[in-house]
Amino acid sequence: MAKKAYKIVYEFFFKKGKSKVFQLALHPETITLLRLKTEPRKEYEWTLLKNNQCECCPLDENEHKYCPIAVNIAELVEEFKNTFSFNDCIVRCATPERTYLKKTSIQEGLFSIFGVIMATSNCPIMDFLKPMARFHLPFSTIQETIFRSTSIHLLRQYFNQKKGKPMDMNLEKLDEHYGKVQLLNKGMLARTNTVLEKSADADNNAIIILNALAQMFNVEIEENLNSIEYLFP
Repeated sequence: MAKKAYKIVYEFFFKKGKSKVFQLALHPETITLLRLKTEPRKEYEWTLLKNNQCECCPLDENEHKYCPIAVNIAELVEEFKNTFSFNDCIVRCATPERTYLKKTSIQEGLFSIFGVIMATSNCPIMDFLKPMARFHLPFSTIQETIFRSTSIHLLRQYFNQKKGKPMDMNLEKLDEHYGKVQLLNKGMLARTNTVLEKSADADNNAIIILNALAQMFNVEIEENLNSIEYLFP
């Protein structure tokens, strides 16, 4: 019997009873975001790979016409491009296991859903975050993200050992990954700026938060994860 797609549903509730729903479906084995359409709408030219291609991007535009992440966040960018990030809303995230609900800012809700989409879009730079996306924790704090990402990385080293592959117990590869994530976020900001130039700031601020998180992760690794060492006396 075929496994069902892993579904994550985000719903944003605004004042005056308005709401927006975004449904994500992940392939049960590859943890790749499943799309109904293979190409974005024609007016989304900013999603073309060659438009502000990330400095760290290894993809060739002859083989990949579109940026995989840009294609997958295009709907969200369009939906929220005229929305201010500091506006309050209620965000509900439903996964097969449980439902999360939080009164928060729009930018935090977008930060949370962007994290899932960017990790599961088959971008070579972000693929290492697929396990975190599969065990998604909405609205995660910096400390929670550091704890989860480091734990998953070390679990990956256990499986590498089983397969006879090189291990990275000093977190050097993880540090390198997050360094590339910063370059990717910079590229995504350049892309979305072309759409949001005359609009509000919710989408861009969500990406800025993701970038700040990547920067802080690099700092944490340099400081030997001092912020969570107290958990292991």
